[in-house]
Amino acid sequence: MANAHRDHLAARHARLDASLAAELKRPLPDSAMLRRLKREKLKLKDELSRAADQA
Repeated sequence: MANAHRDHLAARHARLDASLAAELKRPLPDSAMLRRLKREKLKLKDELSRAADQA
């Protein structure tokens, strides 16, 4: 169960990473979108870290 949760978090983290990369490739990246994506990615990274510590 915990492993499935970590896998789900890792998949969400990877999708955010792809979204962030796509936004950065735009001619005029949206700074608000970049902040939101980075903030969400950091939250997921923290959750992944906590999940790994609990395992």
